[in-house]
Amino acid sequence: MGAKEILNTAYKKVIDNKRITPDECLTLYRSAALPELGMMANTIRGRLNGKYVYFNRNVHIEPTNVCANRCLFCSYRRDEHQEGSWDLSLDEIFAIARQYVGSGITEVHIVGGAHPRRTLDFYESMVSGVRRILPGVHIKAFTAEELRRMAQQSGLPVGAALARLKRCGLQSIPGGGAEILNDKIRARICPHKVTAQGWLDVHRSAHEQGIASNATMLYGHVEAYEHRVEHLLRLRDLQDKTGGFNAFIPLKFRKANNQLSALGEVSAVEELRNMAVCRIFLDNIPHIKAYWPMCGKAVAQLALSFGADDMDGTIDDSTKIYSMAGADDKTPRMTVSELREMARQSRFTPVERDSLYRAVKQY
Repeated sequence: MGAKEILNTAYKKVIDNKRITPDECLTLYRSAALPELGMMANTIRGRLNGKYVYFNRNVHIEPTNVCANRCLFCSYRRDEHQEGSWDLSLDEIFAIARQYVGSGITEVHIVGGAHPRRTLDFYESMVSGVRRILPGVHIKAFTAEELRRMAQQSGLPVGAALARLKRCGLQSIPGGGAEILNDKIRARICPHKVTAQGWLDVHRSAHEQGIASNATMLYGHVEAYEHRVEHLLRLRDLQDKTGGFNAFIPLKFRKANNQLSALGEVSAVEELRNMAVCRIFLDNIPHIKAYWPMCGKAVAQLALSFGADDMDGTIDDSTKIYSMAGADDKTPRMTVSELREMARQSRFTPVERDSLYRAVKQY
């Protein structure tokens, strides 16, 4: 069957609310026109989320950029005591949390480096302390790699570490560290990080304990379209089994200050193509996020017409991960009014949500 016939089959499946195959997904990446992809993605987006665009009031806490790993794409990590490193104490972390008492935020997002020495006890104290300071705020914390490392340092299975953190107040986990779920690619770009199956196992364990999570894909570096399709398939298969993923976030590789800088970056057209294909293929993950601190506000707004229905949140200049890698917004923050206006300009209805996508306020 030629590309045209495969595209026609995929299009018909989208209209009929049927699942496309990995081969059809690969053909979409390679051969579909961008307007066609946008139409297909928005058919699924509308089916799942209507005309709503979601956002929340959130803030990040990044306890450290000291990291045991040396991922080639990373502009963020440092060794202990290296210039540009930080390693916050519990008191310093709690001082950040206190700045947001009474601010109206509904989520605190805690991620950092996979620290070479911190044990689970430190992270339990962190989560418990943030919970005491911000009792009504949802705590989303720790990537699969951070969880693997802290469990390893404490001589525990990851599932046991998750259970203890949940008792301290952990409510969901972010999707970072997935990169590309193919171990040959991981051996090239992040050889010391958790394996592809290891990443999936952490999220499976979280879902089994009632801890929701997100999923990401870092793309636009050394991977091919085939690797992206494999990544999406592994996510879709796990979601079929657990239903625990709230959202999927495509993350474009940014080239500044890392060992893969010579590769350059994919274009905005490729960002929109990828966004649309992800929405079409991941028919069982309810939300697709256009993470504006990574892709920039203009592309994030365009992505709403290519399948995305979520714009993350206000951020309040509290994350350095992408600004250190060359993202456009060096001080990432948005107001509720800005987020609302971006949705309205794109002819969508803005909805402020909580971390589990329950509506807080519809505008």
